[in-house]
Amino acid sequence: MPPEKKIPNKAPTTRKPSPRKPAARKPATNKKKKGVLSIQLKLFIAGLLLVLLSPFYYGYVLRSFVATWRWVKDWGQDPNYKTYESFNIKIPKKYTVHGIDVSYYQGKINWPKVKEMKEDEVSIRFAFIKATEGLLLVDPYFQRNWREAPKSGIICGAYHFFRPKKDGKTQAKFFLQVVNVEKGDLPPVVDIESLDGVSPLKMRAELSDFLNYVELKTKVRPIIYTGLKFYEDYLVDFFDDYPLWIAHYYQPKLRLDKSRWKFWQHSDKAKINGIGHVVDFNAFNGDSLALDRLLVR
Repeated sequence: MPPEKKIPNKAPTTRKPSPRKPAARKPATNKKKKGVLSIQLKLFIAGLLLVLLSPFYYGYVLRSFVATWRWVKDWGQDPNYKTYESFNIKIPKKYTVHGIDVSYYQGKINWPKVKEMKEDEVSIRFAFIKATEGLLLVDPYFQRNWREAPKSGIICGAYHFFRPKKDGKTQAKFFLQVVNVEKGDLPPVVDIESLDGVSPLKMRAELSDFLNYVELKTKVRPIIYTGLKFYEDYLVDFFDDYPLWIAHYYQPKLRLDKSRWKFWQHSDKAKINGIGHVVDFNAFNGDSLALDRLLVR
């Protein structure tokens, strides 16, 4: 029998223990730092609320919004013919002296409010006030306006609505019976707008009589008011020695040689504080010194 084979003993296998992953530790909360951040956040929020709730902030925002809206609204428009929201009209920008003209149509006027109104350096410096018409009509608000407007610091001038069918000299006498032209006033004005059914020759003859009589009695050369078309059709080259006040509405520029006119009535739709109806708005062709030189001495 063959001898038994001895099976060699295998050494027991030893497993190396797998390295244990260190347990993830949560970072320690820095309570002190968190507390500081919390205080800073609260201060930031409080400061932000103070700014947002401040009337100065809203004033700045509103001004910025209005300015931006104005810029957008005026895009592509003539920069010399700007919209003035307070007055509710466009006003030519190249003029620094502005005024209005009024009659009974505007009703009872609060002249101090008129004087106080201002937007972007535009304010009311002068006013032409209707006094008479034809041979018999006296404007019912003339005496009040003539008395109260100068008290508010507004320079005034009176005007007569001329009727070519009536005698020019008699109309001048009637006008001067109502109006006392004094030192510091604007020159008297004659308002001629239509032929009233007479020929241009007859109209000019009666108008000339009116002008001559008023100048004789007051020692002041009157102003002629008329519309641009009427002037071009009937008056051009006939009364060149007289100052002109021309009506020509809603235009950035008056279509007439600048050396020929003194006043430009460029709108009949102005909104003025203290007046309950729309008003004619005028620009003077010159600065404050030039206006002063025009006044009655």
